[in-house]
Amino acid sequence: MTRVVRSAVVVVVGLVAFGAQFQAQDRLSKMPGVIEFQVMQKALQGGAFVSGAVTPTWADDAKSFTYTFDGSRYRFDTATMTAVNEGSAAAGAPAGRGGRAGRGGNAAGLGGCPPEQVERGRQASCVGAPNGSMRAFFKDSNIWIASADGTGEKALTTDGSVEKRIKYGTGSWVYGEELGQTSAIWWSPDSTKVAFYRFDESKVKDFYLQLSQTGIQSELDIEAYPKAGAPNPVADIFIHDVKSGVTTKVDVRDGRPFTDIPEDGSVFANDNVGHYVYRVNWSHDNAELYVNRTNRRQNKLEMAGCSASSGECRVILAEEWPTGWVVNSPPIQWLSDNTRFTWISERNGWRNIYLYSKAGTLIAPLTQHTTFEVVGITKIDEKAGVVYYTARSGDNWMKVQLHRVRLDGTGDVRLTDPRFTHTVSISPDNAFIVDTYQTHKDPPATQLLDGSGTVLKAIAASDLTKFEQLGLRRSEQFTYLAADGKTTLYGMISFPANFDPAKKYPALASVYGGPGSAVTNENFAAPNATAHYGFLMLQLSSRSAPGQGKRVLDQAYMKLGVTEMDDMALGVKALWSRPYFDKDRVGIYGTSYGGYSAALSILKFPDVYAAASASSSVTSWYHYDSIYTERYMWIPQENKDGYEAGNAMNFAKNLQGRLLIFYGTADNNVHPNNSMQLIRALQQAGKSVEVQVGPDVGHAGVNNARMMEFFIENLVMRPERLRGA
Repeated sequence: MTRVVRSAVVVVVGLVAFGAQFQAQDRLSKMPGVIEFQVMQKALQGGAFVSGAVTPTWADDAKSFTYTFDGSRYRFDTATMTAVNEGSAAAGAPAGRGGRAGRGGNAAGLGGCPPEQVERGRQASCVGAPNGSMRAFFKDSNIWIASADGTGEKALTTDGSVEKRIKYGTGSWVYGEELGQTSAIWWSPDSTKVAFYRFDESKVKDFYLQLSQTGIQSELDIEAYPKAGAPNPVADIFIHDVKSGVTTKVDVRDGRPFTDIPEDGSVFANDNVGHYVYRVNWSHDNAELYVNRTNRRQNKLEMAGCSASSGECRVILAEEWPTGWVVNSPPIQWLSDNTRFTWISERNGWRNIYLYSKAGTLIAPLTQHTTFEVVGITKIDEKAGVVYYTARSGDNWMKVQLHRVRLDGTGDVRLTDPRFTHTVSISPDNAFIVDTYQTHKDPPATQLLDGSGTVLKAIAASDLTKFEQLGLRRSEQFTYLAADGKTTLYGMISFPANFDPAKKYPALASVYGGPGSAVTNENFAAPNATAHYGFLMLQLSSRSAPGQGKRVLDQAYMKLGVTEMDDMALGVKALWSRPYFDKDRVGIYGTSYGGYSAALSILKFPDVYAAASASSSVTSWYHYDSIYTERYMWIPQENKDGYEAGNAMNFAKNLQGRLLIFYGTADNNVHPNNSMQLIRALQQAGKSVEVQVGPDVGHAGVNNARMMEFFIENLVMRPERLRGA
């Protein structure tokens, strides 16, 4: 359940077009709202409006930029302030309408490495040296090197073995999934040395997953999968000097032992930094290996520089957040001299930018905000001595603004209008800014600003002709107080085109809820076709959402399944007083953490939710992996109350509405036993539950058409079945 990126994917599940899956559900075609949905789905093909958002490509001399808009290519001259239509945009190029890029596999690499499709959570098995002369590769649990043509093959290690559960040049699954470790072999820039991982998984219990269950014979997927509070893999790093043939062990824990959960499961006493070692990169001068390392609790982080010759490590900088967790891979950007870098930290409770030397000296805090957060760095112009960055400094924390600050941390200025959220592109000479601005109710438009943020020229505006012809309604933002009684949260509600405020409507909430996952934003979007089955569509936020400061996020620490579920329920309750909102017919759905949110919400708040669809759900944090779970919950041995409060099985007896559970039999991320334990608990409590199984399916959501069949049947056709009626 790795980081914020997943939230963007999961929230979309259930809102995408139903397409070819529609006919697979024979009952859905006869249900109310289907014709309206089909008509709107077809009408929305190609988009509901022509977007005024453009992506410029600047000329090197900064005197012009090109962009595409509504199918045409334009060139804008900054001297004359005019745009010239150069004809039709190339096929497949962005044309001012929304699109989604695909993700391809790895092409053939350097050193003669063959093409390789690397799976999620895994690492490439062959890595070529930068000069192309050699390759390093994983084979038979060991690390090998060879010339680019394959000659001179040599094993650098020999003690790796499946039986001993030791492996080199590859990663442990949990490192790939939760620490984003996409590499396990690293060549130095001058191609003279190669660093590589060693993992000892001898104390990690295996998880057995039955695959190919739709075939004649099945097979097992066996993975060393550390559960929360159980022994972890031991990570070490070695560096091999190709010329001398010497291999040096990196002292990633500064001579301290690897501390882990004691065999007897007693209290975890010593928690040394270096329990996790990741984000490995070489220094520009080949002298050091940079690593991030944390303690198991993940509230202490060090960036260290480790000598390529001796293996000794020095601390460059350290972060600590005792009341919660530290971001495991803070954004870092090296300046051109390769001796200074920017680092984003939450050390004062808010995301800010700091400038460091590689010696570990803090040169300057570039920002020192205490009421809003930095999002990220847009551009560093060392010659001009300025940094452009984005921050949540609009009139609410979802409206992203462009700022400029000097490299000494002085002269910070906001350059954009705080009434909107912005996406920007800065000219090479900093004289101009192409600014796309919008809100949830204002469609995107693009304008040209000068370097100080003054508006010079309108570039493109959204065309809402189709939007208005279809009778689409703009989404509405609403606010409510979190369960702490003081934090303001934002929700979104969207309506079907034929919305009649004199009628009462059922509602569907699409949820995720995981820590640091953005749910609501200020981007303009047309209502999804799903609403036209006759539903109000909801998005609900919680104190787990980013942008409100670290101390707000802390309120979810050690309490997953409590803070976010309490807050989202209050978001629904905030709509109860609306005459068109039928509070007795609210559904909730999600996948992965969203599935957990959906299942736990209907169990904990039977007065709020009448139906739920929970896909690939964690149902108890006892079941999930160590790195993700312990980052937010610590270990169950020391946080039993927290684990029990977020354990869905403890609330099975509360089910009053209708629940649809989906899991894939080949899900190696959130294992099927999560759903199975909840199903058993519901059966033991005498509760009816609907189950959909994806044979040989991995981590995925239920068929969208089947989900809508479930919601229409229970919230529209047979609401008398709800809440045990």
